[in-house]
Amino acid sequence: MKRIFILTGEPSGDKLASKVISKLRNNNPNIEYLCVGGTYLKSLGIKSIFDLKEITYVGFTSVLLNIYKIRNKINTTVNEIIKFNPDILFSVDSPDFTLRVAKKIKKLNNNIKTIHYVAPQVWVWREGRLKNFKKFLDHILLLFDFEKKYFDRENIPNTFVGHPLLEQENNSKADLSNIIPSDKKIISLFAGSRLSEINLLLPILIDFINMMNKKFDNYLFVFHATEENKNSINEKIISSNLSNVEVVSDENIKRQILDKSIFAVSKSGTVSIEISNAKVPSIIIYKMNFLNYLIIKLLVKIKYANIINIINNKEIIPELIQKDCNAKEIYNTVVYFLKNPELIKQQIDICEKTLNKIRSKTSSSEEASLVLTKFLTS
Repeated sequence: MKRIFILTGEPSGDKLASKVISKLRNNNPNIEYLCVGGTYLKSLGIKSIFDLKEITYVGFTSVLLNIYKIRNKINTTVNEIIKFNPDILFSVDSPDFTLRVAKKIKKLNNNIKTIHYVAPQVWVWREGRLKNFKKFLDHILLLFDFEKKYFDRENIPNTFVGHPLLEQENNSKADLSNIIPSDKKIISLFAGSRLSEINLLLPILIDFINMMNKKFDNYLFVFHATEENKNSINEKIISSNLSNVEVVSDENIKRQILDKSIFAVSKSGTVSIEISNAKVPSIIIYKMNFLNYLIIKLLVKIKYANIINIINNKEIIPELIQKDCNAKEIYNTVVYFLKNPELIKQQIDICEKTLNKIRSKTSSSEEASLVLTKFLTS
């Protein structure tokens, strides 16, 4: 029986990995799995060697403060992978964790094929990493076609698979009547999947809701949470005494609520692709501690945080970062859009054209699973 070890470092990677493995299982049922994963991979019955929360850190200072814990987790993970002796190490995103593990694995057992999904953003910063990747990666799966030139330049085998968050899913419809009052319009809120992000952004979003409630009485605000963070967000909402706020974590319900939303406020990240794909207008927010922000400003090569803006080299979706990430700015920007439907239509149209450039011809997960299958049978 063939074996695959799936290595993720945060909930978004866990979600992406689960989509690929679901496709792979359809054509290759006789594969044994072990992982570092979260809710999504566990829902497929795949055992994780430890809880994903134990390695989910954000920001340079957070990593530095937890450097010994991270080093210990890397070593533990490497030992477990070597013991499992998989045919493929399938690493997904979170390069500062997953690729450190992959590099060690390749040195210890060159027979284990290393395939990485979601290329590190060398077009944003640290392009010099490419020469190092060549030494321990057998193949890399790209979400964006413009990335290909960087990896071709270093002769790193790669495949453009498109973005999995653009895939259409046929889920059964859930009854949302107990969540959504018929007289309310929905604004979806995404405070992040990491507790460190949530702790920074949630208070700002609660202040934003309070400002909206002083002027309007026809909105329902729905936080889209991971199962791991749902209770933490709920506790803060309850203590804020807001009555027009819900927190949801079920993927099917989240998708339906997003489809019914008239607007979204989202932390910077891959979720913005899902929002744009649902044809929901949005703004992007993000905040980090000042030291992290200074470091990033010195290192990054691009002007924007959102991939739609990066591809267009123009701010299509407003970005409220750092000092602009405050309740008043969010309120002003959201209200401005809601009062100007022509701006909403313009954003949706440009986003749709942009997303068409990064769609897979078939399915990103299917394309990725085909690459894994090829390595299993070669």
